Amino acid sequence: MGTRRRENNRVGLIGGTFDPIHTGHLIIAEEALNKFSLDEIIFIPAGIPPHKTSENITSSFHRYMLTNLATSKHPKFYVSSFEVDRDTPSYTIETLRYFRDLYSDKTDLFFITGIDTLLDILTWKDYRLLPDLCQFICATRPNFSFEKLEKEVFGTLPKLKNKIHYMDVPLIEISSTDIRKRCKNNESIKFMVPESVEAYILKEGLF
Repeated sequence: MGTRRRENNRVGLIGGTFDPIHTGHLIIAEEALNKFSLDEIIFIPAGIPPHKTSENITSSFHRYMLTNLATSKHPKFYVSSFEVDRDTPSYTIETLRYFRDLYSDKTDLFFITGIDTLLDILTWKDYRLLPDLCQFICATRPNFSFEKLEKEVFGTLPKLKNKIHYMDVPLIEISSTDIRKRCKNNESIKFMVPESVEAYILKEGLF
């Protein structure tokens, strides 16, 4: 993914540790694709997440392979190795700058994230510059108080408010942490991840 692609489109970017990628991630991506008429979605597995301890994270190679397996059959899902190829921590601002340079100025970039992650945006590197690089698609959860977002985020970063599009998604109680725990305890993860992901995890003895 080193050359410019289509000149005028709507591109969704979804980053994460993906340790491992699961059905919940894919549902969020599919909802965003359809509800916001995106032309494609790029999954970006983190290389060295700045907010997590790297010793407790599965190797970037395996996480990248799992993400490719999970998305390979979807005609509009792609995977970028931009962050996993780097030997420095993965910061969203640098990833967004990379994709902003990669695509035409006519391309609209949409960063897809969850409401809880968005609440932490003031801890991100160069967070004040983020609204200038993309729009945000934010997956909400039931009974979330938007007053908290107003008070804790928009008060400091007001220009972010008009760059956010909210999206209701089906409530799927699946987490990567739970999947790793199940694998460790030899419990089934069937239907929590795509079959190809489950097969790879079992074959490689991950988690």
